Amino acid sequence: MYRTYSISAADEGFLAAILGFLAAYAIIIFAIYIITVIGMWKMYEKAGREGWKAIIPIYNMYVLTEISGQNGWLFLLCLIPGVGALIWSIMVSLKLAPAYGKDTGFAIGLILLAPIFYMILGFGDAQYVLGKPAGATSHSNTGHTNTSSKQKEEDPWVSGK
Repeated sequence: MYRTYSISAADEGFLAAILGFLAAYAIIIFAIYIITVIGMWKMYEKAGREGWKAIIPIYNMYVLTEISGQNGWLFLLCLIPGVGALIWSIMVSLKLAPAYGKDTGFAIGLILLAPIFYMILGFGDAQYVLGKPAGATSHSNTGHTNTSSKQKEEDPWVSGK
């Protein structure tokens, strides 16, 4: 009634190779995610936002959209299957680079290699210039970041306003 199947040594080797490949792929994806979160955390702090917002998957896109100076609801493009996330990435990157005083070439880098360019924005000398009054400096005499010139006091999702 029931058939029994046996796995040959060649099949076991093939399965082991596939599982090894998947494990290596998962480790690489996790490392890229960690690099992205670290870079976004520092970018958010430069923009006067809390860094922990970079950890929450969908909310971080909302905050990044607002930091770039666009309507926060633009992040809903990411939920459209197919090209939605690509369009969102291009639109946000083209506005995010000037928000940190960078040019169009840097925006192209953000589009193509976002995790690396997030780290450059977060740990580099780029300063967040969008939403700050003219002549405002981001460092006090003690070298600490001045958070008095935040773009917004609180996000609408947090405050309910």
